[in-house]
Amino acid sequence: MGTVTNPLAKEARSIFAELGYTISDHGDELTAERGWKVVEVTPMPEPKSPPASGSLRCFVTYQHSARDLRQRIRQANPEYDWAIITVEDDDYEVVRAPPCAEAA
Repeated sequence: MGTVTNPLAKEARSIFAELGYTISDHGDELTAERGWKVVEVTPMPEPKSPPASGSLRCFVTYQHSARDLRQRIRQANPEYDWAIITVEDDDYEVVRAPPCAEAA
């Protein structure tokens, strides 16, 4: 499969590579692997319905979209653990990481 070329996917690739993960492309998604951990990384510029399956997923989005994305994922109530990373001005922030309990 070809390399993901959208700007958000490039940011996601950079973040996970910096964290020591090996990255592979799978269409519009990435897989990040380090040791026993395999993370399905979904660059999501605009909030949309999350994938129905997976075991550990990380959604990478822009800061202004994080709240809506978080709401959509919570409404979908997927059975997998998930996290959201936001990017803004060459910086990133982990907005939600599993398995932490959050206030509604």
